[in-house]
Amino acid sequence: MKKVLLNSIFLFFGGLIIGALSKLFDIYSSNLGNIFSQLSVWILLGVLISIYSKTKKNAMLNIFLFCIGMLISYYTIAEITNSIYSWNFIIGWGIFACISPIFAYFTWMTKEDKIFSKIISVGIILVSILSSIVLFDRLRVYDFVIDGLLIYYLFIKKIER
Repeated sequence: MKKVLLNSIFLFFGGLIIGALSKLFDIYSSNLGNIFSQLSVWILLGVLISIYSKTKKNAMLNIFLFCIGMLISYYTIAEITNSIYSWNFIIGWGIFACISPIFAYFTWMTKEDKIFSKIISVGIILVSILSSIVLFDRLRVYDFVIDGLLIYYLFIKKIER
């Protein structure tokens, strides 16, 4: 099952689906739209994709294709539905997608038994928490759930590669 889920092509199409759903949530469901507008949910998805990838190179390719797929469908749906968006967001998220393989490379390393790996893990959790506070005013209930899942997957869950 893991091999199918981490197939790069599957992740590209998964990104397409999640990007489309995310935009539709923004339009039709304020609660889900709010959750999927937060950075922490994308950090969690990126961590899961990265740590379950077989190699660092796979993690880099998988996360890049996932992000590109997500952006393509998100902004295609935005255009089709005449939703409001700005080129600044497109450029910003495009730059993020282009550098996401670097994040995936380091995130993949979090499952190694080294001090540097633990430092990366703490950094990921801090970015998730701080992004909720700085970008979105405060931590919400779902942020605690997402951060709890990040702690579990980064520090507790054993990953066989």
